Amino acid sequence: MAGDDDVMPLASDLRVELGRLVRRLRAEHRFPLSHGAVLGRLDREGPMATTDLAAAERVRPQSMGQTLAELEAQGLIARERDPADGRRMLIDLTDEGRRALAQERARRDGWLAQSLAEHFSARERHVLEEALPLLARLTEL
Repeated sequence: MAGDDDVMPLASDLRVELGRLVRRLRAEHRFPLSHGAVLGRLDREGPMATTDLAAAERVRPQSMGQTLAELEAQGLIARERDPADGRRMLIDLTDEGRRALAQERARRDGWLAQSLAEHFSARERHVLEEALPLLARLTEL
């Protein structure tokens, strides 16, 4: 495609910097990123079946099963029968899962807020704010 070469440096730089940011955020995590992603999705979207969670997180159902087993062992999620289809099991957050997720979010958000306040000007923060919809759109492709 014409013009693709123009965006290759941007694509490379964006991949590198986003990867560095993700690794830095992982350093603030209490539990693995995949666990936090599942807890966050359940919090936002409500109870879900394992296959639906796997599809939403773009992982194999077997991988999701392992993640869910680990979360269940920690008491962060529980399985319940789907009221609409008693053959299906739904995964939902426990009260402990909600507390852990809230603490996790506060820790990560606190680090980000402090970093933004101490190391970025108001103009720079505005540029980041304007870039958010673009980053969100990129993740949905």
